[in-house]
Amino acid sequence: MADIIRVEDIEFYYDAKKQYKILDRVSFGAPEEKFVSIIGPSGCGKSTLLRIIAGLLRADAGAVFYRNRIITAPIPELSFVFQDFALLPWLTNVENVKLGLSLYSMGNAEKERRARKLLHEFGLKGFENAYPSALSGGMKQRVGIARAVVSNPKVILMDEPFSSLDEITANTLRGDILYLLRSKRISVNSVIMVTHNVEEAVELSDTVVVLTNKPTRVKAVEEIKLKYPRKRHSKEFFKLVDRIDEELKEGAAEGEVFTKARS
Repeated sequence: MADIIRVEDIEFYYDAKKQYKILDRVSFGAPEEKFVSIIGPSGCGKSTLLRIIAGLLRADAGAVFYRNRIITAPIPELSFVFQDFALLPWLTNVENVKLGLSLYSMGNAEKERRARKLLHEFGLKGFENAYPSALSGGMKQRVGIARAVVSNPKVILMDEPFSSLDEITANTLRGDILYLLRSKRISVNSVIMVTHNVEEAVELSDTVVVLTNKPTRVKAVEEIKLKYPRKRHSKEFFKLVDRIDEELKEGAAEGEVFTKARS
């Protein structure tokens, strides 16, 4: 299956003088209609990498491609879901979702229709005119995801979307989001997610990209072939979790935090 996103030899430095390398020739592919998770030691540059993929940051070397077209700035086909929801508290939930269409030339009535339809899809019917302060953490993230998909992107980039939620809420939302993102009613057919949770990565992903410590490289790429929905208590599940855990430990020992770039 062809890659919808291709990351090739990405390098990124912490400082303008290029003394402290964060990402070191990072390469991997994200196939069409697949869920890819990026996991690595804390502080290794996972979120930085995701922002480079989104076109929000410029790499110092290497390139990111969307269907063989180089990404140098944000493009409509890619949308971003933030860890902290990033909702504007003075806007209603439907107005927050409509922000995802702010750069599109369409009438306000059509924007309203799309936003309300998605809020219904995400189980928020009746909360359209409420403000984010009236919502639980899980509901706020649903609004954030609705805002990301309202513009009909093909790829969703998610930066630890469940990390600020309690485990019960996160577990429910994982299942709901997986179902919705794989639904034919939603335009998204590929997901790239940053996470620090190995079990979450195995539960959701078709592919897990394991990163090392800084200067960050790709330690391993694990293909997850378990059928959905995945059973967290199965032997096969725990075997994959243990293997990725071991790769993470090895990767954490390989790098040196803020090592100066080698000449």
